[in-house]
Amino acid sequence: MKSRSILFLSKKGKGEWLGFIVGVIVYILLWNSSIIQTSASIHVYKNEAFTPRSNSFFFHGGSEGLYSLHHSKTSSSSSSSFIRFDSVHFARTKESADKQNEMQSRTGLIEAIILEVKDRERIGGTSLKSDAICCTPELAHDGSCKLGEVIIHNPPDHPEWPKRIQTFFAGRNQEAKMIPQSIEINSTGMYYLYFMFCDPQLKGTIINGRTVWRNPEGYLPGKMAPLLTFYGIASLVYLMLGLIWFIRFVKFWKDIIQLHYHITAVIALGMCETALWYFEYANLNSTGSRPMGITLWAVTVTAVKKTVSRLLLLVVAMGYGVVRPTLGGVTSKVLLLGVVYFVASEALELVDHLGNINDFTAKTKLYLVLPVVFLDAWFILWIFSSLSKTLEKLQTRRSMAKLELYRKFTNYLAVFVLLSIAWIGYELYFNASDPLNELWRIAWIIPAFWTLLAFSLLVVICVLWAPSRNPTRYAYSEEAGDEFDEEAISLTSGLKVVGERKEKKGSASAASTTTTTDHVILLREDAEEDKQE
Repeated sequence: MKSRSILFLSKKGKGEWLGFIVGVIVYILLWNSSIIQTSASIHVYKNEAFTPRSNSFFFHGGSEGLYSLHHSKTSSSSSSSFIRFDSVHFARTKESADKQNEMQSRTGLIEAIILEVKDRERIGGTSLKSDAICCTPELAHDGSCKLGEVIIHNPPDHPEWPKRIQTFFAGRNQEAKMIPQSIEINSTGMYYLYFMFCDPQLKGTIINGRTVWRNPEGYLPGKMAPLLTFYGIASLVYLMLGLIWFIRFVKFWKDIIQLHYHITAVIALGMCETALWYFEYANLNSTGSRPMGITLWAVTVTAVKKTVSRLLLLVVAMGYGVVRPTLGGVTSKVLLLGVVYFVASEALELVDHLGNINDFTAKTKLYLVLPVVFLDAWFILWIFSSLSKTLEKLQTRRSMAKLELYRKFTNYLAVFVLLSIAWIGYELYFNASDPLNELWRIAWIIPAFWTLLAFSLLVVICVLWAPSRNPTRYAYSEEAGDEFDEEAISLTSGLKVVGERKEKKGSASAASTTTTTDHVILLREDAEEDKQE
C-alpha cells in the first residue's frame, strides 16, 4: 500500500401561504440563539478517534491552502503563515495505561505530521519499497527508520519537511499533553495535518483540543481568500444595478406594473446577499471564527434570493402581468414549490457554511444536494413548458410586440441553462480530478460563477422589462383582436381605445360582436388552463 493511501478523499389562501413562508424564514433567523459558534480556520477536536490504516492509526487534523509571506498581496503583511497547536491532548484507555511500567518516562508515542500535498509520497515506506506506514523491525534493522515511528523520507535539501512533532505518554498516565507551539509556513501550498501512532496498545486513544491555521493576511483559508474580494466587487456591482433600476423606477413611476416590484425585490436581495457574504468573510479573516449572526443571515438571504429568483422566472414564463392578470389556480402550487425549494436550499447552505470540519460525511451531504437538484430540474421544466404556452397564446392573439419580447427572453434563458449544464459538468470534472485540493488557488471560481450567472440573468430581465413610458408592450390588457392598436391600450383604463376604427360604421356592430365573442373564448381558454395546471 502506497503512502498516498492515507490521504482521504384566492387572496385568503395567498395570504395564508405568504404568512407561512414568512414564519419559516423568521423561525430560521431566530434559530441562531440555539447554535454554538462554529469555526473555520480554527479546527476543533472533541473526543475524536483514530482510524486504522495499514500498520498505523491516524486522525486527519485538517487541511488548508496556505500562502508564504512573499505571496502576500499587501505589503502591510508582516507575519508568515503558521499552524498553531492550542491545548491539544490525547487520552488513552485505562487498560492501555495499566499495561505500562510506571517508572518509564515514555510509554506511548503519538506524532503530529504536517506535510504539503506534493510531498505525500514521502510518508510511508514507498521509497523503501515497502507498503508499511510505520517502521517495521526489518526496516529498523537496516537503519532506514526508527521502530515505533512513522516512516518519513526527508530530502537532503529540505530536511525539516514533512514536519514531525512527537508527544509521549509518561508511565501509567492516561493523558498526554502536546507542547503548545506554532509551525511557520514558508512555502505556498495545500497543507495536511495528521495525528498518528504505531503502537497497537494505544488503540482507543482519543484527541481533544484545537489547531489554528493562519495566512499572512488573515485567518481566511487560502481557497476562500479570493471570495472576500469577489463579494466586495459583487456588492458594488449590485449596488450600481440597484441605483440604475431605482432611477428608471422613479422616472416612470406612473407606468410601473406589478412585475417591476418583483424585479426590485430580487435586486434588493442580491445586494443584501453579496454584502452579507463580504462582511462574513471579512470577519472570518480577522477572527478565524464564523460570526453566527452574519453567517446565518447570509445563508438565509441566499436561500430566499435563490427561491424568489426562480419564482420570478416561473411567473414571467407563465405570462403573469402580460397575458394573464393573476396566476389563477396555480398560485398555491407555485408557492408550495417555492417553500419546498427554500427549505431544501436552506438545509444545504447550512451544512456548507455552518458545519464544522468532518461534521458531515459525503453521503449525508448527497442526501441534501439531491432534493435541490431535483427541484431545480422541476423549475426548468415548468419554466420552459410555461414559456411554450405563453408564446403560443401571444401568437394566437397576434400580440407581436409581446411575442418578440418573449422570444428574446426564451433565447436568453436557453443560453443560461446550457451554460449552467456545461458548468455543472466542469464542476464534477474539477472535483473528481482534484481529490486532494491541489488546485485550491482556483477553487473559488466554482461558487463565483453561479453568482455571476445569476446576476447576468437578472440584468437581462431588467433590460427586457425595464420601466418605460409605454409599458403596455408587456403589460396585461384585455386584447380585443386586430381591430385595436395594442400599443394604444391604457394600463389603467381597461379597454379604452385611443385609435380609430378602420372599418366603416355599417360594419361596426358586426365587428364588435365578433370581437366580444373572440375575447370571451380567450378568457374561457385561460380559465381552463388554470384549472388544468
